[in-house]
Amino acid sequence: MIEIKDLRFSAPADDEGGGVQDIVKGMDYTFEEGKFYGITGPNGSGKTTLAKLIMGINQPTGGTIRFQGEDISRLPITDRANMGIAYSFQNAARFKGLTFRDLLAIAAGTDDEDKLMEIIARVGICSMDFLDKPVDAKLSGGEIKKIELATTIARNPKVAIYDEPDTGIDLWTIGPMVDLLKKEQRDYKTTTLVVSHNRSFLEAADAILLIKDGRIGYSGDFEGAVPILTDLSVCGFTDSCEGVADVRCYR
Repeated sequence: MIEIKDLRFSAPADDEGGGVQDIVKGMDYTFEEGKFYGITGPNGSGKTTLAKLIMGINQPTGGTIRFQGEDISRLPITDRANMGIAYSFQNAARFKGLTFRDLLAIAAGTDDEDKLMEIIARVGICSMDFLDKPVDAKLSGGEIKKIELATTIARNPKVAIYDEPDTGIDLWTIGPMVDLLKKEQRDYKTTTLVVSHNRSFLEAADAILLIKDGRIGYSGDFEGAVPILTDLSVCGFTDSCEGVADVRCYR
């Protein structure tokens, strides 16, 4: 489905000395069709950069990305989106003057009411009135996240990439969100990549990628990842909110 080979990405260093910083350092991996992947690791390790390289938001400085056998390493975002790759940002955008209906119609490629109703039902929105809400600062974190999810799944992507989808929502929303992404994976055969520190998403994954220092330090199932995640030099488990477990990478 998606094969990355010797994938590399460098960016200008933050300090005043000039030079570049190597962020992704020669990753090799194949994402299989229809599977759910959890991508985790310490902050600054290269997780989101990997996701952005696959989407085309960032361009690699070395290596290749192949999608369904085709080299897409230099293709722009629009071409990758047309091929069936979708990206859900950590912090969803808000658009002055646009309603949810406007955005969803653009994403779905239709303003057919029945089609829009079908999509919002998939993300757990029951009220048609919600379609006419302005996408602005008055929306709650949970509302804006539902809009982001709806516009992501509206085109039934072959690959859906979610960058920390639990950002800005309460812990009690996470379970239904995991269920939604798993249902999309199952019903629409969507290859799903979730960048997250959250245990619920990692437990739901078919495979875990642990990224550290720009490399894939571990790939395998959740059970095999637990000893690494509980190593305080990498990540730590924390329990909060009456036993709702979370994994937080802090370094």
